[in-house]
This record gives sequence, C-alpha cells and structure tokens, in this order.
Amino acid sequence: MRKCFLTGLLVLVPLAITAWVLNIIIGTLDQSLLFVPERWQPRTLVGFEIPGFGAILTILIVFVVGLLANNLIGNYVLKLWEKLLHRIPVVSSLYGSVKQVSDTLFSSSGNAFRKAVLIPYPHANSYTIGFLTGTPGGDVKNHLVGDYVSVYVPTTPNPTSGFFLMMARENVVELDMTVDAALKYIVSMGVVAPE
Repeated sequence: MRKCFLTGLLVLVPLAITAWVLNIIIGTLDQSLLFVPERWQPRTLVGFEIPGFGAILTILIVFVVGLLANNLIGNYVLKLWEKLLHRIPVVSSLYGSVKQVSDTLFSSSGNAFRKAVLIPYPHANSYTIGFLTGTPGGDVKNHLVGDYVSVYVPTTPNPTSGFFLMMARENVVELDMTVDAALKYIVSMGVVAPE
C-alpha cells in the first residue's frame, strides 16, 4: 500500500503543481480583460466567461507591440515615448533601471545567463553553481587588479533572488552544462542532477 501511495503521489504532485501554476498564470493574464470595454468582453458578447481569453489577448498585444516597434515608424514612436518617460522624475529612474535589466536579460546579443559556472562560495572549501553575466565595468573595474568576471549566484529554491559577485577568472570553472539544466539543479536543491 505504501509503495502504491508513493507512486500515486509521484504521478499526481507534478500534475497538480503544474495545473496550479498554469491557473495562476492564466488567471493573471486574464486580468487584461479589465482594460477592454464592457460591451466587447466575452461575457457580454457570448453570455459567459471564456477562461484563457485574456491570456490570448495579452500574448496578441505583446506580439503586436513587438511587430510595431520593429518597423521604422514604430521605432521612432518608441524613442519619442522613452524621451517623454525620461523627463518624468520618479518614472525616469524606475523605467530606466527596469529597461536596462530587461534589455540585458532578453536581448539575443546579451551575455546574461549564457554560461553556468562553478565557484567557491561562501568560502574556499564549498562550491555553488552560478551564472556568468559579463565583466565588471565602470569605475569598479578601475579598482580590481587582474582579470575579473561578474557572476550571479541564485538562491535555492527561488532563483529570482541571489547574490552578485565579482570574482577572479581563475576561481571560476565553466561547466559543460546548459543554463536550463543548471537552473533545474539549483531549484531542485540538487535532487534533479544533470546528466
């Protein structure tokens, strides 16, 4: 009985967690329907709610904005919009910081999270997995003697928080492991070992 119960848990728990996360994501994306006028909402048009319609609408809006921003006129309008945002005191610093981080993370030419590395952390006799994010820049590099790299060390099991370290390149070992495999290894607290 115990073996059957554990087997059932191993089958149902991942399914239940996946369904729960998808429900949260779709429910959050469905909130975009609040911006649609009442007369155009599915509840008014067909008489009932359509789960996921807001998610489809959100994905469509993101795609259309990307399409418009990629052409000459859209690029010009985007630059005007950014100039306007940079003139508003609080919005300027917030928008600038968020834009810089998102450009770094989502840019196809960026270096963010391109390589998994093994580093000594928090002391010389223990190791953790981190992600190479580039090299130190600005005035920071003027104060570092030698060859340094920037490494992001995520926390377990929540990789969205972590530590940013600048380490001597000779202390950083590049791993023959994909970023996805390294993230799974970190999130699972070492249970899901990479092949």
